[in-house]
Amino acid sequence: MSGGLTARMEQSHIVLAEPGRFALGREALVDPLPGEARVRIRRIGVCGTDIHAFHGRQPFFEYPRILGHELGAEIVAINGSSVFAVGEAVSVEPYLNDGMSPASQKGKTNCCESLQVLGVHCDGGMRPFLNVPIHKLHRADSATMDQLALVEMLCIGQHAVNRSFVGESDKVLVLGAGPIGWSVISFLKGQAARVVVADLSESRLAFSRDVLGADETVAVPTGGAMIPLIRDAFGGELPDVIFDATGNRASMLSTFDLAAHGGRIVFVGLFQGEVVFSDPNFHRRELTVMSSRNATSAEFGQVIAAMESGRVDTTPWITHRLPYADVPTGFAKTVGEGALRKAVIHLDD
Repeated sequence: MSGGLTARMEQSHIVLAEPGRFALGREALVDPLPGEARVRIRRIGVCGTDIHAFHGRQPFFEYPRILGHELGAEIVAINGSSVFAVGEAVSVEPYLNDGMSPASQKGKTNCCESLQVLGVHCDGGMRPFLNVPIHKLHRADSATMDQLALVEMLCIGQHAVNRSFVGESDKVLVLGAGPIGWSVISFLKGQAARVVVADLSESRLAFSRDVLGADETVAVPTGGAMIPLIRDAFGGELPDVIFDATGNRASMLSTFDLAAHGGRIVFVGLFQGEVVFSDPNFHRRELTVMSSRNATSAEFGQVIAAMESGRVDTTPWITHRLPYADVPTGFAKTVGEGALRKAVIHLDD
């Protein structure tokens, strides 16, 4: 076993005790099991899932829960043979799947039947140290801790784009200009003929256009008709591929009327309810509808490579920073800021 391990020590953690309230706790710091590594958490990206959980509206969530699944970390101990070394910087893949499940055996580790996501279905990384399976670590050669804390979020977009089979002739519409929509846009560059983004927020649309390189943006009208606006953005046509990253029922249902005949719809966001649509319209257009959940291990490697090559620049993303000790009192204010793009929690010595 490599690295310094000290049995029977304790560490603090921050737990979301109930909607709207964090609490401090303590736990035993146990040695990693065989096949596990202990990592020191350096950065935690604040995700929409965390924000929804804080406000009590996250599906499939139970309290109390230690949040934190977007993790930039440093290896401090390894129990078992590994290609990693103590001291290396890593991103943590938070999807704990059963390797023997039917989905995992088919390579669909991201939607394993018994999947547990750190910080969602089981306790996550809002604590100084965490033991994780070695195979859930992803090495970085030059990526910073800030970047590593954004890898998981960007993997959501990478996986959705991979699922969609976007081609260079495709006209693409992204509904929802939040972090998940932005992650989708980040991996469409150079892969699609035209990328249009629609959202209610002009500032988010400006970021999509001016920073991420969307070809055009559409401000969603309140109570108005979307189809003419979308046709105008695509030169009179409808998009071949639609990514809905809103998690909004009305937006998701609208995609069945916004997609071109023979088009594809990818639901990246989800809501607590049923998706219903007109079957004649669905068949007339011969639409393909896909869900997109999490990401695979290979996609973590793709995202880190994109970061380190400069193809994806995360510098403009982080607008807010929160020290770990200030989470219980400062979280609500931070995530409520109108200018928020992405917040990162710091755990520094």
